[in-house]
Amino acid sequence: MVSVDLDKFDRRQRMRWWAMRFVVYGLLAIWAVICIFPVFWTVTTSLKIAADVMRGNLVPLLDFQPSWLGWRSLGLSPDTIFETSTVRAEFMRRFWNSVIISGTSSTLAVFLGTLAAYGLSRFSYKFGYMRNSDISFFFLSQLIMPPVVLALPFLVLYKQLALLDTYVGMIAVYTLMVLPIVVWIMRDQFATIPVELEEAALVDGLSIWGAFSRIIVPLVLPGMIAAFILALILCWNEYFFAALLTSTNTNTLPVMIASQTGSQGINWWSMAALSTAGILPLVFVGVLLEKHIIAGMTAGAVK
Repeated sequence: MVSVDLDKFDRRQRMRWWAMRFVVYGLLAIWAVICIFPVFWTVTTSLKIAADVMRGNLVPLLDFQPSWLGWRSLGLSPDTIFETSTVRAEFMRRFWNSVIISGTSSTLAVFLGTLAAYGLSRFSYKFGYMRNSDISFFFLSQLIMPPVVLALPFLVLYKQLALLDTYVGMIAVYTLMVLPIVVWIMRDQFATIPVELEEAALVDGLSIWGAFSRIIVPLVLPGMIAAFILALILCWNEYFFAALLTSTNTNTLPVMIASQTGSQGINWWSMAALSTAGILPLVFVGVLLEKHIIAGMTAGAVK
């Protein structure tokens, strides 16, 4: 008869459990550092002078003395924020252009993409040889095509339609850019909802639109918010079409960030300050809407 030392066995199990947790959390910590480091480098660079930027000093108060050089060049430092600054005025104009174009495009893409995804998940379509699965793949395939392929067609089309350097033109192209990913995300969301819920709503007297708006939309609201955040990030950071289709009136923030170059090289401190100012709104929106996503998922689980 073989005797088993239960205390020794339990000790080994606990040691193995703690070892696995140490490895997992260690890998997660390393990955978090890798992901956060670009943001940390950007923020610290905006507080450096030119010499510190070139030396690569990273830790404030230890490797370098923080300065407001990058923010002062934009008129956003504490000693210049209340003074008249043409650079700050230009920054605010580009910033609001990004807010208007990105916010409107993301909202429109979520609205249209949600309707398209609902139709693809609940109804059967036939366009020639194409069925629902083919149409869905067609939407997704638009993400494969590089934007540079559309440069000349869009430029000629926008020139003919007088849409160059206009809000309408930029909102239209940004909406088309993010619409495929919204359709794909929302199609998966609708696929997880039983059709019986809508059938029960129809039996209770609701119309198709009533069942969609009162039953289905509250259930997929967390997915819609997630799709909106992703669309907003893609629109906010988009540079190619903004540089191609705008000139003076509707230039966005990424174009201003990329323009921080001169005959003497790149103004890293100004570029870093602009990038930091561009990152903060996305962080705020992400933190704000994340609460709604978690609340929606929790409410759905309780129901």
